Amino acid sequence: MSSPALPAAAVYEPRRHARSQRVALRGLDYHVHLWGDAARASPECPPLVLVHGWMDVGASFQFVVDALAEVEGGERFVIAPDWRGFGLTEAPSVDSYWFPDYLGDLDALLDALLPGLPIDLLGHSMGGNVAMIYAGVRPARVRRLVNLEGFGMPETRPSQAPSRYAQWLDALKTPEVLRPYPDLEAVAARLMRNNPLLAPDKAAWLAPHWARRGDDGQWHLRADPAHKRINPILYRKDEALEIWQRIEAPVLWVDGDLTDTTKWWGHRYPREDFEARLAVVPRLERHHLSPCGHMLHHDQPLALAQRLAEFLG
Repeated sequence: MSSPALPAAAVYEPRRHARSQRVALRGLDYHVHLWGDAARASPECPPLVLVHGWMDVGASFQFVVDALAEVEGGERFVIAPDWRGFGLTEAPSVDSYWFPDYLGDLDALLDALLPGLPIDLLGHSMGGNVAMIYAGVRPARVRRLVNLEGFGMPETRPSQAPSRYAQWLDALKTPEVLRPYPDLEAVAARLMRNNPLLAPDKAAWLAPHWARRGDDGQWHLRADPAHKRINPILYRKDEALEIWQRIEAPVLWVDGDLTDTTKWWGHRYPREDFEARLAVVPRLERHHLSPCGHMLHHDQPLALAQRLAEFLG
């Protein structure tokens, strides 16, 4: 992964440099970041698989990968894919994205790169939701599970289905767009506006992984705009909980003290509702980071890595 064309002193310098690998998965050309040597993986220290959130990329985990190496004093084998339609992974020819496809992609990725091996699995935000479902459906595959603020979604009611389908049909008539940026500095500034705790050197390093220069000279986000389109399929809380309670791996839940979920859902999904959901997980530990917002792996990579090292063992 290359560094941005900015002054060296202004850009974060990775401790561990990832290599890129392309993998054909379910008809798509998938991109995966890999740190370390797969031959060093063992039952006591299995591969660590990191899955990112919505509108993010696998490179986003660089800071916590570096911090984990500092804490552990070793070089754990780590892989982080770019989800379909994000980063350097191919976008399918679709006008909407479906949650089960992320599960299918993860299962295919593990079969391709880590056949038969148990893994430690960490997911952030949307990736945390994928990881929780995957660990409940494939419990023998996951040795340890870490969920970084993968809250799930507000509970829905069947009566919402007609209007949701109508919204989706209406949305299909208008192309989704993502605004471009004039240069990498503007991309880095956008990242810091999204997350005021993000250090400038980290924002500068992330910028070219988050955006690419187009033929028009503008910098465009490495994300298919179709990700923004509303999903017509309602979130089924009861189904999710049936899966969560079948997770066999120990689970570490990590959140930040500055995360405000009302910014996303208002009062449709109170925190007490989420706490009741989390209570069904059989083997659960919690960790709270401060000061820290939703991007825990950016805001507190060292503190997160210290807790991960304890939990992963």
